[in-house]
Amino acid sequence: MLRQTSILTKKDVSRTWYVVDAKDIPLGRLASEVAILLMGKNKPSYTPNVDCGDYVIIINAKQVHLSGHKLENKNYYNVSGFAGGLRTRSAKEMITSYPEEMVERAVWGMLPKGRLGRQIYKKLFVYADENHKHEAQKPVAYELKYVGGKK
Repeated sequence: MLRQTSILTKKDVSRTWYVVDAKDIPLGRLASEVAILLMGKNKPSYTPNVDCGDYVIIINAKQVHLSGHKLENKNYYNVSGFAGGLRTRSAKEMITSYPEEMVERAVWGMLPKGRLGRQIYKKLFVYADENHKHEAQKPVAYELKYVGGKK
């Protein structure tokens, strides 16, 4: 007897709100686990062509951990498209001035690109400190699984 695989449709998806505390968590570990939650790969009903993931709120983005010499050596680039329009910012500058953007860029790098990826990315909310405006959604605290090293 063959067992049928369940294929989710958009109306069958049930979503949960999670809060992830980024304090002293390595940036890459945080981003990879949050990407899994956003895509819905942690659910048994995961369907690759449907946005079946959950909403994720990341707090304390300003206190995320970067290992090694990344604070001095890692750079973030933006190009305006005009001649001489390259803007370079170090990770130290990003974590002090733009911590939300730094975490968002790390998560976006681990999401699929295209229409579905942009739709998934809209379910991510990042805040520099522990205050967020999503208390009405009753978010559940999520403990990251694969965090090693500094705790």
